[in-house]
Amino acid sequence: MARIKIDLPESYVFETQLKVRVTDLNYGGHLGNDAMVSLIHEARYQFFQSLGYADEISIEGIGTIQADLAVSYRSEAFHGDEIQIKIAVTEISKYSFDLFYSLRQLASEKEIARGKTTIVTFDYEQKKKCPIPDRLLKKLADRTT
Repeated sequence: MARIKIDLPESYVFETQLKVRVTDLNYGGHLGNDAMVSLIHEARYQFFQSLGYADEISIEGIGTIQADLAVSYRSEAFHGDEIQIKIAVTEISKYSFDLFYSLRQLASEKEIARGKTTIVTFDYEQKKKCPIPDRLLKKLADRTT
């Protein structure tokens, strides 16, 4: 069976910890795939806040939109587990950049999942992609060098 392969970068620019809540569990009693995507979303939201933005749609007069998402599940996580989520920024272009996510169980350092999203800067008024604002570009470049 062919699986999605996500090769993680060696360095990260942001880190946070999130706890698995009872509402994150699926019928198998472990972290559900939908909750995994929510954890990635929360980490991304916190990353943008660390750059000085209120959220993902208040960035220098424009917003962002997620163009794609890939997740490779590695092992289970359970209620109460503290998950360490690290984010790396790669492939910065005129309109987009990639974010990679490494998710590990904090106590054991066991890998839970890997993720990748492509983030496109987006003008919600005009309903189209737009160039990454210079200030955001500088903030991303400062974090990746």
